[in-house]
Amino acid sequence: MGRTLVKIGQTDVETTALGLGANAVGGRNLFPNLKDETGIEIVQTALRSGINLIDTAYAYGLGHSEELIGQAIQDFDRHEITIASKGAHDGDQFNNDPQFLTTQVENSLRRLKTDYLDIYYIHFPDEKTPKAEAVGALQRLKEQGKIRAIGVSNFSLDQIKEANADGYVDIVEDQFSLLHQDNLAKMTYLKDHQISFVPYFPLASGLLTGKYDGPVSFADGDIRAENPDFQAPRYDQILAAVKRVQPIADLHQATVAQTILAWYMQNPLISIVIPGAKQPAQVQSNAAALDVQLNDEEYAEIDRLFAAFK
Repeated sequence: MGRTLVKIGQTDVETTALGLGANAVGGRNLFPNLKDETGIEIVQTALRSGINLIDTAYAYGLGHSEELIGQAIQDFDRHEITIASKGAHDGDQFNNDPQFLTTQVENSLRRLKTDYLDIYYIHFPDEKTPKAEAVGALQRLKEQGKIRAIGVSNFSLDQIKEANADGYVDIVEDQFSLLHQDNLAKMTYLKDHQISFVPYFPLASGLLTGKYDGPVSFADGDIRAENPDFQAPRYDQILAAVKRVQPIADLHQATVAQTILAWYMQNPLISIVIPGAKQPAQVQSNAAALDVQLNDEEYAEIDRLFAAFK
């Protein structure tokens, strides 16, 4: 697939089709036993492996992920890196108030040790703020050069339409994977309106990597412990479908994870895919997916294998 850059919406922001989801970089409120030095190494490995998009959020470690990324990028050319962050968490509630979002952006800039963000998302919608007003606050920051592209995340289709009343929304991030395809209608709308789409959890907490082949258990505090995907009978159905991807992967001398990531990058409704990683070696392996090109038959076969999960 090579290193062709992807344009974000109708902006001049460009990035690799594969990014790094950084929730395990400093996200100690999400995963147990994370080490700061490993998080920094994960980010630097991504940048050295041809991945230039780092996707983080205040919610990942309550700012700690941003702090680690700010340290990790100091020896790299900032203009060669695309940094995306998100905000909306206000204690145990979501807040889309324009002044709150403005303060969140300023705090993210400080933690990341940068004077601009390439992409900034409203992480979750609140229940009271008119969405066009919330996005309007980000548009003012865009005009000031503090952010380059405006995003929303976890918004319903109606909320996206409201947020985009003035045409300011450039990119949307939401859950989508071969196991969770209920956002297809939303993705079609975005494509029709030249708004980029980024799926999170593309490897479904590791289920689409081929590493699971039997019963599994997780430590206390691991977000996978309560995930229905890891419970029978769905878990067994997932493993059966993933196993049938292996022959396609073998034809490309690739792993199952690399093959699945290649499928996302070839999906016309998806702009960028951002798998996470807990170890630098995972990042290196994921980066190799940039060089996997599925033919039409292989793409259609993977689509068919997971059709039951739509």
